[in-house]
Amino acid sequence: MNHPQQIEQHDILIIGAGPAGAVAAALLRQQGHAVLIIERERFPRFSIGESLLPQSMEFIEQAGMLQAVVEHGFQFKNGASFVRGEQQTAFDFRDKFSAGWGTTYQVPRADFDQILAQQAERQGASVRYRHCVLDVDFSGERPRTRVRDESSDGKEPPREYIVESRFVLDASGFGRVLPRLLELESPSGFPVRVAHFTHIEDGIARGEFDRNKIRITVHPEHHDVWYWLIPFSNGRSSIGVVAEASHLQQYSGSETEVLQALVMQDPSLRALLKNAQWDTPARKLTGYSANVSSLHGKGYALLGNAGEFLDPIFSSGVTIAMKSASLAAATLNRMLAGESVDWEQDYARPLKKGVDTFRSFVESWYAGGFQQVIFHEHQEAQIRRMISSILAGYAWDTANPFVAESKRRLTALEAVCA
Repeated sequence: MNHPQQIEQHDILIIGAGPAGAVAAALLRQQGHAVLIIERERFPRFSIGESLLPQSMEFIEQAGMLQAVVEHGFQFKNGASFVRGEQQTAFDFRDKFSAGWGTTYQVPRADFDQILAQQAERQGASVRYRHCVLDVDFSGERPRTRVRDESSDGKEPPREYIVESRFVLDASGFGRVLPRLLELESPSGFPVRVAHFTHIEDGIARGEFDRNKIRITVHPEHHDVWYWLIPFSNGRSSIGVVAEASHLQQYSGSETEVLQALVMQDPSLRALLKNAQWDTPARKLTGYSANVSSLHGKGYALLGNAGEFLDPIFSSGVTIAMKSASLAAATLNRMLAGESVDWEQDYARPLKKGVDTFRSFVESWYAGGFQQVIFHEHQEAQIRRMISSILAGYAWDTANPFVAESKRRLTALEAVCA
């Protein structure tokens, strides 16, 4: 016997309780809207993207979450260090072209994401963990989302219910709920790359390493293969390697064995991590770059990774996610107040401006041009500050020539540095 499904009414339904969903929820709650977040995982849960950019602090502050983040005691971060063989260069994000935050944190995402979600709840958003979106119908006047409650973990039959809302924001990250359900996915344009990663007890002695910076290391032989080392405040670090899938075919063994084999190929990392304890099985993410045909449609908008994910090289993912949440919340608030809004003009285009800036730098990194720029011996101070701004996340500051004309300016700079 089929029981009639319960129908709930909410102003906004947000899919996903990660940074994009939590920030959007808080900003919408500030305007008095009833917000329900559906999250398929149970928090805290593991995630990568642990090195924040200073620009993200603006959105954390805007969402009323700054005190909770600051007081947690995350690892302070003031820049990025790049290493290629004997060459080394570091950017201090406080010395940058754009106004705004110059420091931030390096965060185990399990803790960070849980703090943001809890802050959204404290501001009045409802968060339901282990609830899974099954399908969404946008054909009517209000979107109708079918949800399954899996929070009993099999102890009871899962309950299904309908959420009727005025709007749906998809902040589901790599789950990409609406792009899959609505067939919005399109090719990213990037080759299929694989990330192998884990957390380690790094065993790095004091003074051997600037823990206030993420360290990006270029493979000694293959300039398109690189490593991240992100130190946390508790003596642990996130370590990962990124390479094209074709390059990794020569390696066999577990994810941990592949990661260790690649890390040991770089002499500087091998020396730095000589006392490391590899105590957590590594994981891998394949073909993570993603794009969509549209960031919005009738009754919905896509936030963060649900819309587009470029690459982890410049740690842009969380910043783009929070920027999308800020733009979408502002547009949605105006729409719900009865104003006429243009989601393409008010949301998609402004968001894409910064994403396209990051894209230019990502493409240049893998082609080798941007590496020539940052390792160049004679760097003009003002240009270096402009680049520092991009690396700090200020990819929407059109006063910066490397934002206003990112592709052309970067191509010209590469030619000078070649």
